[in-house]
Amino acid sequence: MNRSKSLAATSKSITAMARKRSSKTTLIFFLLLSLLAFLSFLPVFASLPSLPSYSHSHDLNFHLPRHQHLHRRQKIGVRKFEIAEDKFWKDGKPFQIIGGDLHYFRVLPEYWEDRLLRAKALGLNTIQTYIPWNLHEPEAGKLVFGGIADLVSFLKLCQKLGLLVMLRAGPYICAEWDLGGFPAWLLSIHPDVRLRSSDPAYLQKVEGWWGVLLPKVAPLLYGNGGPIIMVQIENEFGSYGNDKAYLSHLVKLARGHLGEDIILYTTDGGSRETLEKGTIQGDGVFAAVDFATGDNPWPIFKLQKQFNSPGNSPPLSSEFYTGWLTHWSEKMARTDADFTAAALEKIMLQNGSVVLYAFEFQMAHGGTNFGFYNGANTGADESDYKPDLTSYDYDAPITESGDVDNAKFKAIRRVVGKFSSVSLPSVPPNNKKTGYGSIQLKRTAFLFDLLDEIDPLHIVEAESPTAMEYLNQMFGFVLYVSEYATKTGGSKLVIPKVHDRAQVFISCSPEVNGGQVSYVGTIERWSNQAINLPNVKCVSSTSLFILVENMGRVNYGPYIFDRKGILSSVYLDGSVLKRWKMISIPFHNLNEVPKFNPVIQVASKFHKVSAGKKIEHKSVGVEGPSFYTGHFSIDMKTEVTDTYISLRGWGKGIAFVNEFNIGRYWPTSGPQCNLYIPAPILRQGENVLVIFELESPNPELMVDSVDQPDFTCGPGQASVHQNEDGKASASLLTSNPLGLRTF
Repeated sequence: MNRSKSLAATSKSITAMARKRSSKTTLIFFLLLSLLAFLSFLPVFASLPSLPSYSHSHDLNFHLPRHQHLHRRQKIGVRKFEIAEDKFWKDGKPFQIIGGDLHYFRVLPEYWEDRLLRAKALGLNTIQTYIPWNLHEPEAGKLVFGGIADLVSFLKLCQKLGLLVMLRAGPYICAEWDLGGFPAWLLSIHPDVRLRSSDPAYLQKVEGWWGVLLPKVAPLLYGNGGPIIMVQIENEFGSYGNDKAYLSHLVKLARGHLGEDIILYTTDGGSRETLEKGTIQGDGVFAAVDFATGDNPWPIFKLQKQFNSPGNSPPLSSEFYTGWLTHWSEKMARTDADFTAAALEKIMLQNGSVVLYAFEFQMAHGGTNFGFYNGANTGADESDYKPDLTSYDYDAPITESGDVDNAKFKAIRRVVGKFSSVSLPSVPPNNKKTGYGSIQLKRTAFLFDLLDEIDPLHIVEAESPTAMEYLNQMFGFVLYVSEYATKTGGSKLVIPKVHDRAQVFISCSPEVNGGQVSYVGTIERWSNQAINLPNVKCVSSTSLFILVENMGRVNYGPYIFDRKGILSSVYLDGSVLKRWKMISIPFHNLNEVPKFNPVIQVASKFHKVSAGKKIEHKSVGVEGPSFYTGHFSIDMKTEVTDTYISLRGWGKGIAFVNEFNIGRYWPTSGPQCNLYIPAPILRQGENVLVIFELESPNPELMVDSVDQPDFTCGPGQASVHQNEDGKASASLLTSNPLGLRTF
């Protein structure tokens, strides 16, 4: 019945009766009439929506009133990922994120599917991955989205396998990756660009990068039919700065390219200070937290709520550390499997969401720092420098080579299985690995033998040493050359600022002893000390050669602006040494080949001559920076599998297999002894191993292909000298005669 007509009829009847009664009675009935009318309208008022509140954000996905969220969840077939009632909702149903970091740039594309399937078998439903700007734009304006940088293919593969994605778009990512993912060419801009700030010059570069990147991923957002449910802005900014204008600008950029529906989020440490600095309240950005395995999660999640609007703070640890990183000279970081699993269960018991960080997924699987992309950390100051290993195994449940037959994988899978509404996929077996035996190498070129062959046009000259980035070189080595007048009793060499490791050599002109070279010592960033140059009886001046290695840029903390090479004046007996020549030695990196590398070009010529057994080195039998080459074969009928090469007995350097840069080795520092070689790098028939050894090769010039990793190397084997206080110092070794002609 129509409620208004019924009420009108009742009103007429009551009015007629009222005419026959006294005024007092009329008043009483009038009051009753009013009460009846009010009561009859109550259901109508109760069905009206309350006014929404936008106290913290204009983003409707975060701040729709509760009844509107309920209304949306009643719709069938609507594809949407959102936050309401302190929960994640996927297509109208509550959803618990069980995720893990897996970085596509630390795994060969041929293995992406293998690692993702292992992640699913662990019980994960979501993959979190960073996007390293420097991988995709190694040179300003040169964009790379193929091979290991094929982000779109990786995201589509995640979707094919039924995995959601949390995308960490940067522009800064940390990730134990060179310069925190920033391209090093940003360090060559003058005046200096202030990274991670609202500096207009920096923001202009970010806008250009995101103007390419974000339109590529926009079609893959969940609302557009793709797997991406959330996009992260910056990374742990609260541990670095407090520039809210910068963060808000990033949000504006992201919204402009991705729209208003996608959930944007930040990640910061679980303290009030970091959350106050790193969160973006008022812009509809969800604040997530990260913390260590041993921390009590629920007080941190309670604090997290204070930095999200009411009802929009589902407990999420976007980095739950199942392991930890390791630097050279440290013992391999390990965390107990049962302890990790118990901490995870504490979160899941109360419907908390979690992303495992250890190995390739921050980290469910860590992977490998192929090429020169490993990062570094600092301590009290920028000289307290700690470069990361080539392996990014991270003690994750899925190991560097993809192995899952381990206690941590089983323990985490057991916990996840308790809370899963469906049975977990079966666990795949470990991938097969083969030891292909011993590989005999021969020295094909000594670095200083090559200098005579270099065209002078490819040598940069300046009054003072020039940083690597200003030479338009981002990775590898730079050889700095100068001359000085020899003094009786020798000279004292001081380089106040060298990044990161400088080997020092001296030589006379060819008229004296054939121009032979002597190794004097090494100056390291973390233990910078003066070197005493010996008295060399040269006819005229003495040539000084300083080979500087870039060991990886700092990726976290206040010293991230980390140029490489000699960054100060060079002092000889207190006076500034002038007139320098610089030769770039960049090598191949993960996603690029240098346009021109004079040293490598000459070395290739020497290698070809050496293969014909027609070459004689003037420096035969001498240790120092040299190229070594070896070959090993895989039978044409044999399956090609993963392997490792053991560098025990070698000093320090980099290795290439079939022209692929598999990374740095340094067994004398440790703990990593072996380098991982995925099967896709290898081939049936002949394979070529090239090593650039900086110090001392294995006496037999032998390496072994083995079937397992080894993290037991260390200073026990090293020739590093120790002071009484235990600190490493620059060493003075016996001079080595090397055939070198001065410029």
